[in-house]
Amino acid sequence: MTLPIDPSQIDPDDIGEAQTTLEMGHEEAIEHVREAFTDAGFGVPVEFSPSEMLNEKVDAGRDPYYVLGACNPEVADRALDATDNKLGALMACNVVVWEEEPGTQRVYHVSIMRIARLVGMAPDGDEMADIVAETGELVDAAFENL
Repeated sequence: MTLPIDPSQIDPDDIGEAQTTLEMGHEEAIEHVREAFTDAGFGVPVEFSPSEMLNEKVDAGRDPYYVLGACNPEVADRALDATDNKLGALMACNVVVWEEEPGTQRVYHVSIMRIARLVGMAPDGDEMADIVAETGELVDAAFENL
């Protein structure tokens, strides 16, 4: 299969990539990220630790890695309407926290709204542009508080 786009040519801004490093323990970082995203207007309806599951199931030996599925209900509702429900396949807006080394955590996020538009799951019209802008502002506010 040939990809319709060259991933090496994607600018991080095209996918709404945001990341930062936190100098704190893993559990403390998870709580801090959860709080920052909640304060910015997101709920966190889904959380899980792939590292715990993989270490248990296949003895992967992975360092701590945690996913927080953040969602702003009003924006999510609009996005589902704007994409004929397709965006639900990418929900929730994941924010991941992984331990780079003890005491150093990487927080990483990409915009599902931008990715959906980039791959043709969402229209490239005004409504989706407004949704992308609004979610970008919310994510920016959360990252400013990290």
